[in-house]
Order: sequence, then structure tokens, then C-alpha cells
Amino acid sequence: MAFVLLAVTGWAAVREGGVRDARGAAVAAWLRVSVGGHRTPDPERAGPGAVARFFASLSRPQALRLARRYALVVGNLDGAPPALRYQANRYALAKARALELARAASGALTPAGRTDAARRAERYGSLLAPRRQILAFDPAGAGRVAEVLGDLTTAARIAVVVPGVGSDVLTFERDTRPYAAPAGMARALYRRERATAPTARTAVIAWDDYTAPSSIGLDASTANLAERGATRLLALLAALPRGRRVALFCHSYGSVLCGVAAPRLRAGQVADIAVFGSPGMHAHRAAALHTDAHIWAARDSGDWIEDVPHLEFAGLGHGTDPVSAAFGARVVSAAGADGHPGYLAPGTASLANFTRIALGDYAAVSCARPACTAGLT
Repeated sequence: MAFVLLAVTGWAAVREGGVRDARGAAVAAWLRVSVGGHRTPDPERAGPGAVARFFASLSRPQALRLARRYALVVGNLDGAPPALRYQANRYALAKARALELARAASGALTPAGRTDAARRAERYGSLLAPRRQILAFDPAGAGRVAEVLGDLTTAARIAVVVPGVGSDVLTFERDTRPYAAPAGMARALYRRERATAPTARTAVIAWDDYTAPSSIGLDASTANLAERGATRLLALLAALPRGRRVALFCHSYGSVLCGVAAPRLRAGQVADIAVFGSPGMHAHRAAALHTDAHIWAARDSGDWIEDVPHLEFAGLGHGTDPVSAAFGARVVSAAGADGHPGYLAPGTASLANFTRIALGDYAAVSCARPACTAGLT
């Protein structure tokens, strides 16, 4: 039985366990470290404020040594300086790439295992390209990653793109229809922001730092993974500089996650939550999200998600359709969107509208239903 299981799964389980053990060992070693009389903060228990104070107490050489030695810890530590996290994740990606290249050439793996290793090595190599700012990276399991476009420390407006089903390290970016993947969605939004308001201080985060459902199925029909992802999203938001205006752009199952997170958002931090291609926000109406953020929704007429039953019963389903009048969201035009994954394709009304929302230019938003900008200035 064990032989059959290994033959079916290839080397994935072995690789996943090894990576997880490596990160666990790094965290355990990290917790035994003391620098300048200060104990290292617990990644699971210390808040972003405590983490920030710890790194503020270090010299640059001390911080860089920690980033190199404990890359899988520092690179994912909310509250650590973004530039230090970028550097730590470069170390982690380089090591992970070397490991996957070795596995891709290993005769001990199945052909499927070697192919998967080669694909991961290629993805890690892409993430290592010059000037890319990787805010989070975890190679365990299907993999998690987050990337920053712009200067996160000086941005007055920060947009966070939250993807949905099938999002992982291998699908983080794609060569064809790049706007259908998290990295491409974020790039399209950031480029449109820069073209629309060149002097605005903006940043966009492609946030694929949660375990999403791998496909349409039971995991996608419940909020279990959204609950866990919401905790991670709230940790990210808590680590962002105070006083920034944040907008969340939540696609597909990512809108379930954003709906679950909404009631726990810090008052006044998130100005807007826009959902698109949404199966629901795990709520029956926008008011039930208990947030002061403006709730926006968009859906392309060719999006298959329209045919998914919008209900919630016995833990299955995600509530009222966000573009329905009963839900009460501000519904914007998605004219020209390229089906379910194409809301941020260049030239679409949805990309233009999301850009205006991110910039706070509500008067320029084009509505799919009258008065979607009523009461906004």
C-alpha cells in the first residue's frame, strides 16, 4: 500500500514534508536566538508592533545576518521591514530553486515528480528576477507567495489583490493571459494607477499568501479555507503602516475570504472592498459584513459564476449574490471583461473602475446600476 501511494503521488509528499520540516527547524532555531540582549519574537504569538520594535533595535548588519540565516522566518514575519523581507525571500527562493533543480535531475523521483520539480525551479527563478519585491514565500505544500509593486513604506494608497480557487506558487503568474493570475492582476492594476495618476504614491500587493481551494469542489463550497486565509490577511493588514488608505480587490473565492475578514477589519483602515467573479461574501447582505469599508461588486455577463447557486445552507455556499440588488453592494460595470478570470484585462471597464476605486476617485466610476457612487466624495 505504501508503495502504491508513493507511485501515485510521486515525490510530492516527500518534498512537502521535507520543506515543512526545514521551516519548522528554522523557526525552532530562531526562537533560541538572542541579539544584543533581545530575544527574537515568536512568529506565531508576537504582533507586528513587537516585531517592528525588535528589528528597530538591531543594526543593519545584525538584521541582514538574521535574514540570511533564518530566511524562511524573516521573509514571512509581519512587522519586519519590507526591504529586509524582500532580501530574506531572495535567499529562501535561491535555496529552494537549487533544491528543486537537484530534484528535477534525480533518478530517485518519478517522471511526474521531476516535471513538477522543474516547474517549481522555473517559477522560483522568475520570482528571483531583479527588482521583484517578494513580501512572503513559503514553498511547503502547493506554496504561498506575495509580491509588492511600488514602495510599500511611502505609499499613501495600498491595494491588495486577493485571488481565488487554484491559486498557489505555480499559478501565481502565467505567460498567456497574464492578467488571469495574481501577479498579472496586480501588475495591470498598478500600471493603470501609474498611468492615471503618475504623482500618486501607490503600491499594490499580489497577495497569494493563503491556502486556496485547489479546484471547484467541497473546499470551494465552504468557508473553512477562507477562515484560515482571513486570519493571514488580517495579519498582513495589521503590519501595514498606519494612516494608509487600503483597498481590497477580491476575486472568486478570494471574495469569500474578504467577506469573512470584513467584520474584523481595523476601523478606518480599509476604505474599499471590491469583489468580482464572486460566489458570495459569506453574508446575506452588505450591511451584515459590519465594516465601514465601501462594498463594491462586479460581474461580467460571460462569467460562469453567475450560474452557481448563491445560497448558504448547513455550511455549504456563500450567501447572497453580491451583484444582486438584495445584497446592497455598489455594482460597477465590468464591460469587456474576459470571462471569470479576466476582470483586470487591459481595456476593460472593470480595470478602469478598480483603478478609480483604488485612487479614491469615486466620481469617475462607471456604474452597472444607477447611483452606485451615491454619498461618496
